[in-house]
Amino acid sequence: MNQLSNAQRRAVTHVDGPMLVLAGPGSGKTYTITRRTRYLIEECQVNPSEILVITFTRAAAREMRERFERQTALPKGRVTFGTFHAVFFQILKLAYGYGAENILREEQKYQFLRDSIHKAKLELDDEAEFLLDAAAEISRVKNARCDLNTYQASTCNPAVFKGIFQDYDNRLRRNNLIDYDDMLVYCYELLKERPDILKAWQRKFRYILVDEFQDINQLQYDIVRLLAAPEDNLFIVGDDDQSIYRFRGAKPQIMLNFEKDYPKAQRVVLDVNFRSTAGIVKGAGKVIGHNRERFPKEIQAAKGEGFAVLTHEFSDQEEQNACIVDKIRTYAAGGGSYGDIAVLFRTNTQPRQLVEELMSAGIPFRMRDRLPNLYDHWIAKDMFTYIQLALGSRKRSDFLQIMNRPKRYIGRECLEEEEISWEVLLCCYEEKPWVCERIEKLQSDLKMIGRLSPFGALHYIRNIVGYEEYLREYAEYRNRKPEDLLEVLDELQALAKGFSTFGEWMTHIEAYRKELEKQAKVQEKESNAVALSTMHSSKGLEYRIVFIPEANEKVTPHKRAFLDEDLEEERRLFYVAMTRARELLYIFSVKKLYNRQAERSRFLGELLEE
Repeated sequence: MNQLSNAQRRAVTHVDGPMLVLAGPGSGKTYTITRRTRYLIEECQVNPSEILVITFTRAAAREMRERFERQTALPKGRVTFGTFHAVFFQILKLAYGYGAENILREEQKYQFLRDSIHKAKLELDDEAEFLLDAAAEISRVKNARCDLNTYQASTCNPAVFKGIFQDYDNRLRRNNLIDYDDMLVYCYELLKERPDILKAWQRKFRYILVDEFQDINQLQYDIVRLLAAPEDNLFIVGDDDQSIYRFRGAKPQIMLNFEKDYPKAQRVVLDVNFRSTAGIVKGAGKVIGHNRERFPKEIQAAKGEGFAVLTHEFSDQEEQNACIVDKIRTYAAGGGSYGDIAVLFRTNTQPRQLVEELMSAGIPFRMRDRLPNLYDHWIAKDMFTYIQLALGSRKRSDFLQIMNRPKRYIGRECLEEEEISWEVLLCCYEEKPWVCERIEKLQSDLKMIGRLSPFGALHYIRNIVGYEEYLREYAEYRNRKPEDLLEVLDELQALAKGFSTFGEWMTHIEAYRKELEKQAKVQEKESNAVALSTMHSSKGLEYRIVFIPEANEKVTPHKRAFLDEDLEEERRLFYVAMTRARELLYIFSVKKLYNRQAERSRFLGELLEE
């Protein structure tokens, strides 16, 4: 007990009734949870089997269990540590006899969805992306228990989405399968409809502790409330300032309203940050203080003053990335470990240019998120197909890919051979001169593209050929913002700029692909490497040195953040990124992003306010 701060001691020694523990970054929340569990058993004689500790990931549950077991001599396995899904599936298993064979596998899920999409007869150029979007939206609908008849889908037309959802759900039921969202939905329905089963689980778990409570969604919260009643020994630990999963249904309002749901709840604030220096803690506090929907708190740093947050504005990404590479090199040359450093990005596509710089510099790195290879994107493949045809390819498969991007009204019926013939194609449409004009224009466009540099070719395809207009039309069909698709072209052009011939560029692309594959294998073993991570994936981690590049408007906050609640979530995400740093935090912005003027992030402005 002597090792605990006053706030931690209050939390640990709390016994009956609800308690809200606000645990800021680096405040020792895991230690507080495990220490309180031990206190209930050793000092209050609570039966260990009556204690349930819930968290969000298997890794977190395992770490919590291991820490607890190191602290106590109790037999292993008596306290239940688990994720929401693991605990709720256990309830379903005993009620319905479900086993592992009833859980939908990830590859099955996407096959079912693919079949549902094909039944809907959607014409998709980006089927892989659509599958991911549809799966995420189905998950949101299930977790929020939305009424499909009034739900306005964002993935596609609401009527089409409803058909896909129902077809997918019916297929699960026919095969006696449940997905991870069903575990929550079915568990809630079971406990609401069967008071006898609910009462048995309430007797089983008399004390419930929930970690990372700010990440809970409404359905999870509703189930936890049912289980905790009537004694309401509900001990929740989290930080509303780190609620960053609204896209999964989590919202800080659940935590902010906890004391309304439980008027007798006690509150304690773990307000000492044992991780970061005072300069970083103060800077992060200035930024997050601009949010209105939050519990006010004053976080103190247990470490010394340290450096203030270091900021700089560069002319462009190249200059910024060169600086990051140089600082990493200097640190390593001075005996520092690459593993001390992290570069945190708002999205998983941002690191592409830095990755190429790190590869060139021979600096080891590891990705915490899969880096999508831009050159594998369907838009990039369209560009390469245009280039292949411009260089002389006559493959039917190549021609089919781009013949109506933009719309030229060419049909497959005139393309029966493995290689296309322009003469045959023109003869086929001799009664439709307006189609012949488009075919002849495509011929002359391809001749021109073949004479240009890679950068010039992309500029010509998007503006003169009309590919950009095709993307705008496709974005409307897919209910997406055109900028999301045009950005792929912007980035592709930026990467093509340094190459004078198609041959050079294609050689580089192949080398880059091989290096990415090699990195993916090495990363699993390589610990002494710079961490590249999205802000979301960095949560819960810490590094001696952190870089946040491209702190610009439309990056962070993200361009899709329009509403006040969106902007507050973006600010929380930025706060999470800032508080990963222990000793040095660099925040960089650029004046130009992909050759377009860029504005410094408002969060950076808030940090620099006097």
